[in-house]
Parts: sequence; structure tokens; C-alpha cells
Amino acid sequence: MKIGLIAMSGVRCHNKELMEFGLTLPGFVERSKVIASLPSLGLLTLAGMTPDDIEIGYVELPDPESLGDDLPGEFDVVAISSFSAMIKDAYALADRYRRAGTLVILGGLHVTLMPDEASQHADVVVIGEAEPVWMDIIADLRRGRAKARYDARSTTFDFAESPMPRFDLLDISNYNRLTIQTQRGCPYSCEFCAASMRLNPKYRTKPIDRIMAELHEIKKIWAHPFIELADDNTFADKRHGLALAEALEGEGVRWFTETDISVAEDPKLLKALAKSGCAQILIGLESPQVTALDGIEQKGNWKQRQGNRYKDAIARIQDAGVTVNGCFVLGLDHTDASAFDAVYDFIEETGLYEVQVTLMTAFPGTPLYQRLLAEGRILKDGAWELCTLFDVNFQPMHMTVEELETGFRELLGRVYDDDFVDQRRRRFLKRRTEIQQEEAVRKQSA
Repeated sequence: MKIGLIAMSGVRCHNKELMEFGLTLPGFVERSKVIASLPSLGLLTLAGMTPDDIEIGYVELPDPESLGDDLPGEFDVVAISSFSAMIKDAYALADRYRRAGTLVILGGLHVTLMPDEASQHADVVVIGEAEPVWMDIIADLRRGRAKARYDARSTTFDFAESPMPRFDLLDISNYNRLTIQTQRGCPYSCEFCAASMRLNPKYRTKPIDRIMAELHEIKKIWAHPFIELADDNTFADKRHGLALAEALEGEGVRWFTETDISVAEDPKLLKALAKSGCAQILIGLESPQVTALDGIEQKGNWKQRQGNRYKDAIARIQDAGVTVNGCFVLGLDHTDASAFDAVYDFIEETGLYEVQVTLMTAFPGTPLYQRLLAEGRILKDGAWELCTLFDVNFQPMHMTVEELETGFRELLGRVYDDDFVDQRRRRFLKRRTEIQQEEAVRKQSA
């Protein structure tokens, strides 16, 4: 039996005008290329669980239209993974495989949230995390009795049992970074979040020895890799985060991850991050306008309670030598056209080293999508191709769709202007030099 693991890896902007405009914006395009360059860690993990007597093929399809009449590989079974924005391409590919007589498995976040939809295009649908049911699927495939659905939502995968991903299936020359997952879930519940917590909300961390084993496996094919942690919130557990940073020190790797603003409250962790090779952390700030943060986090309104701390927190993190990639979301319900200038002014004032500006996006299955659908504010139900973070798929509360698109496009031009980017870079480096000089003086005085 030969199984093909197929990742729909492309990143698109459905709005052609914005994408064409974006080609002149290094920050915007650079982020798209970075995302597109990441392999599917989920599929590589399943490959690592698959018995050796089953042949595995790993394929990435950034542009399915380039296939023409050909299908990638001759497989008995294909397992296809896709983000929402490319799910219709995934369905079309699945339909072609089925017509060719290949058994099709669909899984992942979108499929978990929309299993009935996915079932129209697959022989097998995996709901929830795939690891708990993958060996059952393999056993049933061997018997020729694969079930229509495998539902793992009642099972929480134990990270202590995590298999080694098949990094050896990759042509390393195609990537500018590889991924390792150190945790799943998040203690917070943001209305718009479409991360892996939707597969299983329980917060879990992977044992440090497992993480390091994966890193050492990567180093067999890439001596000094750049690693992106495929986490929801890496430092929600500060003790695990500190242990991770200390373990990475001396490994000769540079790495990037996503976390929340509370990391600024732990000086010991920040110091360890700088020594460990952490190049940057992305933090979901969402908006510099505190009133705009109201209701985003649904358990205890945690986001809004942090809003007044943003500026000081950013300074503490960057003063520690770790750059911050501040992520902003435009189109939030409690904002109007003033949000565009507010974001720009905040970036200028804080000197954020890197910035990611996106549009509020209602992803399928999220509380945000359900609320906006009930309010009649989803522009087109089922238009998953708009779930790119750069396209508007809802009616804003205090703006027209056109005002949001125009303001977004103009803000991108200002934020990613070469001079403005260079100004922030130089400011960070100048501050780092000042801090190092101050530390040298203190050591001489001691």
C-alpha cells in the first residue's frame, strides 16, 4: 500500500487588487512567502506513525491549477490537509483522486469544524486530532474496511507519546524554516481564534526531551536551522517555556514563535529567550485602542485587561534583546476608521521591530462566525476562499466594506514603507547598543 500525504501549502489573497498592490510591500509579501514555505507538520507526524512496510509520499501543492490533467503521484490512498482558504481546491483535488479510484482521507481544522461538508468529497473524514486514530485507520485500510468517519474529539492526545515527524521526507532546499510543536491549546478563548485549540481546547505541553529529539533530527538535514514553533501560545506555561529556552541555549539555532503579552512579566524567561537564539516572538495585540479589545477574549476579557500594558511590555521584551512582531487586527466591532491611524501611531511610538497587519476574519466553526452569521453580517456563507486574513468576509459594524479595504490597503503602504521599516530597525539596534554599554559600565563598577 502506498499513501500520499498532500499538503495544500499555498497562501493567497483573494482580492487581486490588494495582492498586486502587496507585491510592492516587502513586509506583506515576505510574510506570505514565510507562511507558504512551511511544511505540513501534521502530515509529517502521521508519516512518522505509519508502519515501515507502507510506502509514504509527501507532496506540497502551492498552486493546484498548475497540475493540469496530472495528479501528483500514484497512490492507493491520499490524506489531504488544507487551510480554510484553500479547502475548495482540496475538495476539487479529492474529487479527482476519487474518480481515479484512489481512496481519499480528509482531516485537519477545517474538516473538523465542517465534517458534513468534507464528507461530500472524501471516503474518510478525520474529526479532531489525527494521532489518536491514525493507527486505527491504517489497520482498517489493511482490511479494506475503512470507516467513513473517525472522531477523536473525546480523546486528548498525550504529547509524551508524540511520534517523530518524518523530516527526512523534505527537500530542505525548499524551506527557510522548519517547524516543531511544543504545546497545543491555549488557556484563553478569543472569539476569532481558529488555531489548533479548535481541534482540542485542552492546554498541553510536550516533554522537553521530545522537543530536543525532534530538533536533533532536523539538524541531521540542516546543521543550523531556523525553527518556527507551531504553537498556539508557547509561553502560557512559563515554567515549561523557561525549561525550553534553557534547553535550546547552545544548540546554535535561531527560532520564532507566538505567545501572549504576559511573557513581558517574566524577566528570567526573557533573559533566557535572548540567550537561547530566540529571534522574535509574535504577539497578538489586536488593537492599540483598549476599548476595541472588549469582548475578544471570552473567558475573562483578558485581552482588554492587558491593553494599557502594551507599550511597557513591548519595551521590556525588546530591551531584553528579543524583537516583537506585533499583530494587529482591523475591522474589530468596537473600532471605526480612526483605527488605521491609531495602529500606525502605536507602531511608531513603540518602535515595534516587525508588524503583521490583518483583517478580522470569521473562520468557519468559530464563535465569531456563528455570531456574525446570526447577525446577518457574513457577506457570503461558505465563501471559505475569503478566509485569508487579507480579505473581508463580513460587514464591519462602523465602516463599509470598501472603507475597511481602502483603509487596510493604505495602512499597509505606510507600515511597510522602506523608510518606516528601516527607522524601526535602527531604533531597536540603537537601543540594544545603549543597553549593552550600560551593562558593561555596571560590570566595571561591580
